[in-house]
Amino acid sequence: MANSPVGSLWLQQYFQLNRYSLSHRSYIGPRDRIELYENGEIEETFGPKYEPKISNPFSHIEFSLKYDDLSLEFLLAVFEKISLEDVVNYISGNPSRKYERYIGFYYELLTSRQVHLDKPVTGNYIDLLDDKKYITGKPIKNTRWHINDNLLGDRNFCPVIRRTKALQTLLQSDLKEQIQQLTKSYPPDIFYRAINYLYTKETRSSYEIEKEKPSPERVQRFISLLTKAGEQPGNILLSEENLTKLQNAIVDPRFAATGYRNFQNYIGQSLPNFKEIIHYICPPPNYLDSLMQGLMNAVTKTEGAPPVVRAAVIAFGFVFAHPFEDGNGRIHRFLIHDMLTRDGIVPKGLIIPVSAHMLNNMPAYDQSLEAYSVPLMQRVGYNKTPEGEIIVTNSEEVESYFRYPDLSAQCFYLAHTIEATITDDMTDELEYLLHYDEAKKEIQTIVDMPNKDIDLMIAFLHQNKGVFPNRRRKQFPKLTDQEITAMQKAFRNVFQLPPIKDAE
Repeated sequence: MANSPVGSLWLQQYFQLNRYSLSHRSYIGPRDRIELYENGEIEETFGPKYEPKISNPFSHIEFSLKYDDLSLEFLLAVFEKISLEDVVNYISGNPSRKYERYIGFYYELLTSRQVHLDKPVTGNYIDLLDDKKYITGKPIKNTRWHINDNLLGDRNFCPVIRRTKALQTLLQSDLKEQIQQLTKSYPPDIFYRAINYLYTKETRSSYEIEKEKPSPERVQRFISLLTKAGEQPGNILLSEENLTKLQNAIVDPRFAATGYRNFQNYIGQSLPNFKEIIHYICPPPNYLDSLMQGLMNAVTKTEGAPPVVRAAVIAFGFVFAHPFEDGNGRIHRFLIHDMLTRDGIVPKGLIIPVSAHMLNNMPAYDQSLEAYSVPLMQRVGYNKTPEGEIIVTNSEEVESYFRYPDLSAQCFYLAHTIEATITDDMTDELEYLLHYDEAKKEIQTIVDMPNKDIDLMIAFLHQNKGVFPNRRRKQFPKLTDQEITAMQKAFRNVFQLPPIKDAE
C-alpha cells in the first residue's frame, strides 16, 4: 500500500495551500514510521488504523489537531476555504464532542465569524492546548464552547511554541538558582564591580549588534533604562506612548519617532553594485495598532509560562512587528531584560549580558531571526517604487503570518542563550575580575607604572589569551622586552594558563 497524505498535508494539497510551510507532515502507510530532519521538520507515517473513516476536510482537521503541529495561520487558511454553513452543519451533528468544540472555538477566534448552533454545548471544560505538546498560557474559561483557552495570546497576536525535547531540557534549568549560586561564589565587592561593568558591556554590545557607536550620553541613557527593567506594569510597558519614549531615549535625536510608523518598512542590505537584498518585510502599518495591542495582551496571557518563554514571546514579537524606523533591535533586547526581571529570574539591580553573548555568537542570533523571516520572504509579494518605497501586494494573505507565528525556534534560541550567558559569560567575567587585582599587583612589582598602563597591558594580554601582541609593542616604548615577557608570564600564572614553551 502506498503512503497517502493525511491531516495538514492532505488539507494543504486539497486546498492548494502550497505556500504554507508544515513542520509536521503525516501519511497513512503500511506501518508506523517517523523521520526527523535537521531543520526540525518531521515526516510521520501512521498505520492503517489511523486513517479517517470519512475523508473530508473536517476529518483531516481533526487528525491535524490530534497529531500534527498546530499552525494557527494554516488553520485560518483552511477555514477560509470552507463555508460557514458547512462548519455549522459539522458541529451541529455533535456540538459537545471535543473536536467539534475545538474546531468551533478556533473557527470563531481566527475568522471573527460566529457559529450559530441550535443546541448549546455541554460537558466538562477541556483544555484547548495539550501542555505536554505546547507551552500554554493563563487559562481563560470560554463558556460558549466549554473550553479552557490556554493559548499564549488572542486574535490580534497569538504565537505557538512547541514543547520540543530540546526546549524542555533547557526549561528544566533553574536559572534563578544558578544566578543565586553565582552571587554566593564570589566576594561581594567582585560581584558588585562585575555588575557595574556588565551594564556598560550590555549597552555597548546591544548598539554594536546594530553596528552603531553610541555617544557617552546615549550609553548612560540606555544603562538607566536597563536599571529600571521590570518596574512598569505590562500595559504601560508596551503602550505606544511608553515604547516611543524608549525609542527616543536610545536613538539619535534626528531619528526619534513620534509614534508607531505609518509607512511600510523593511530590512535590507546594500551591495557594492548598488543593488539591495531585502531580508525582511515588516508588517504593513495598518496592522500595527492591533498587532501591538495583541502583544500587550500577551504579557497577561503568558502569565504562568516559563519566564524565558515570556521573554521570547514579548521580545521577538516586538522586533518582528518592527513598529519604529530605528531602535527596534535595542528595544527588543531591553524587553528580554525587562521580562526576566519582571518574573524574578534576574534580581533587581543585576544584569546578565545577553547582548554580549549574542554579539559573540552572531550566526546563531541571525539564524533565530531568519527562521522567521525566510519563510515570510518566500510568500510575501511586493513592489519597489523608483523612490525606494516598498508596497506589499498581498498584505491580506500574509497578515496571519505576523499575527500567529510559530516562535519555537526563537524560544529555544533565547533559552539556550540565557543559560549560556549565566553559566559561561558571567562566570568568565567574575573569574576575570577575581584574578584581575592579583595580576595588577604582580605586574606592578615588575615595573611600577601608571594604573592606565597596567590596565592597558592586562587588557591586551586578556584579549590575546595571555600572549602579548607584537603589534601593541609601540604603545609601551618605555618597557624592555624582558619586562614585557615577565609581565606576560605573571599574567599567565595568575590566570592559570600554561607556560609558553618557546618564550618561557
